[in-house]
Amino acid sequence: MTQHPTLAVLGAGSWGTALAALTARNGVPTRLWGRDPAALAAIAAARCNQRYLPGIELPVTLGYEPDLAAAVRGAGVVLLVVPSHAFATMLEEVAPLLDPGATLAWATKGFEPGTGRFLHELVAQRLPGHPAAVITGPSFAREVAAGLPSAVTVHSEDAACAQRLANLLHAPNLRAYTGGDLLGAELGGAMKNVLAVATGIADGMDLGLNARAGLITRGMNEMLRLGVALGARPETLIGLSGLGDLVLTCTGDLSRNRRLGLALGKGIAIDEAVRQIGQVVESVLTADEVARLADQHALDLPISAGVRAVLHGEVTPAEGLKMLMAREQKPEYPHGLFGNS
Repeated sequence: MTQHPTLAVLGAGSWGTALAALTARNGVPTRLWGRDPAALAAIAAARCNQRYLPGIELPVTLGYEPDLAAAVRGAGVVLLVVPSHAFATMLEEVAPLLDPGATLAWATKGFEPGTGRFLHELVAQRLPGHPAAVITGPSFAREVAAGLPSAVTVHSEDAACAQRLANLLHAPNLRAYTGGDLLGAELGGAMKNVLAVATGIADGMDLGLNARAGLITRGMNEMLRLGVALGARPETLIGLSGLGDLVLTCTGDLSRNRRLGLALGKGIAIDEAVRQIGQVVESVLTADEVARLADQHALDLPISAGVRAVLHGEVTPAEGLKMLMAREQKPEYPHGLFGNS
């Protein structure tokens, strides 16, 4: 029987709870930590995260630890599952608690707000020498927690580290792939949130399936061009962490970012839409960072720019659509696949 390292999952929201449940079912000694001890105690008592995953029973083998130091102590793998705006703070708290040689993994999607830095850059700066990996891909937490068929991908500069993490996740109903392109994997996971708002807006405005397909395809083009400019591998972006996550988030109503777009397309104000969703909507911050990166590389990303303008109240969804449709007619790839089109 395989001897698994202890896994500490930090973040008891929907995705953190789902991943902790998955690994516990896989026989991995798993501890779940959350910022709110009372909420964590309620999850433990009910064996269900009623707020984020109502109706889904958690495995009896899953452990719960309200003390951060105790949760991290002795863990061979520490997995951060917190919103991107809280990632840097969480990393600072965890860094001095890690055992020597422990692996730091994260299933967070987004950039560091205000700087646009990728999360793996923060990890490399704060924890040099520690094995590090990102877990990403098209995976709604509720479906993973319910045991529905899913696929994720684990990327690390250390191939052995990626494989170890994939082994903890791989299950009869979940395929875990590996890769070595941290930048590409993180870009896909972040940028798809912005593009999901665009398709949500189009669907909220009842623009039809043709519009949705066009937005997904041209959004994929924007992701590829920005990725290649940054040094990502194209095959990463047409894989699970890019195209896979993009299709899921743009078409599945479990997506918070798609639901935000749907609300905006129906004329609901952004503050009210976020309040109704009741969870962090990553695209609001990510759109600014995508725009920053596009400016740095002199790239024209009209869909991403349009979403940012709508989120900031600079244009209405109808005005944003009019701007997109009024763009000049031209070849689909005037400068080749990765040109500034």
